[in-house]
Amino acid sequence: MARSLAALLLLLQIAPVIASAYLYQEDSVGSAFFLKNDLYPGSRMTLHFTHADAGATVLPGGRADSIPFSSAKIPEILSRLSVPAGSPAAAAIRFTLAECEAPPLAGVVAQRCATSFESMVDFAASSLGTREVRAMKTKLSKEGAIPRQAYMVESVRPLPVAGRDMVACHCMPYPYAVFGCHTTTAAVYTVILAGADGTKAEALTACHADATPGIFWPTYKKLGVAPGSVPVCHFLPQDSMLWMRN
Repeated sequence: MARSLAALLLLLQIAPVIASAYLYQEDSVGSAFFLKNDLYPGSRMTLHFTHADAGATVLPGGRADSIPFSSAKIPEILSRLSVPAGSPAAAAIRFTLAECEAPPLAGVVAQRCATSFESMVDFAASSLGTREVRAMKTKLSKEGAIPRQAYMVESVRPLPVAGRDMVACHCMPYPYAVFGCHTTTAAVYTVILAGADGTKAEALTACHADATPGIFWPTYKKLGVAPGSVPVCHFLPQDSMLWMRN
């Protein structure tokens, strides 16, 4: 189901506020889609590896559970977190809560916003039907801000995924670490990239053969393909995780 009109209006109101922090900003790897045929050693692409959750505190499960996480409790949340009502941080809170409370997109079996590492593991385990799970993420050789720059693909290695279904968790704009998690299916690859400034990236890459809900029609139009006709890929930002069975 499409995002609600209320959530869309809220997004339009606060987009300038969250643009620098939200992981799917236009030039980030989270929104840089490409075709599977373009992923081979020697290919080049311009990428921006952002790190949207830099400085976000990951709360212990008990602490996170003690703080309300609901649009109906926004005044209490702002008070508990000492966030001024009209501030950019308050706008980000409203946006994330609206996103977390929206119905899943068509094709997504389950989704949940995790406010702690423990709740993220619980959702991954329940979605995949086992506690034997592991998390994979993108790794870079340098810390801190890395400029948007040209990268060359050095190698592409398929990553076996038992059952093909996984749980993807992405960082959301919030005063502490909150991850939007959802089920997904994809072919996964570990891609080694070499940046123009010497940065090396071991980038987790997901290629979706179906018309995945996370890739909207303007992306397919830009790539010149019909939804579901060919695999469409994207790199995962550093602050995203893919959970899969061991």
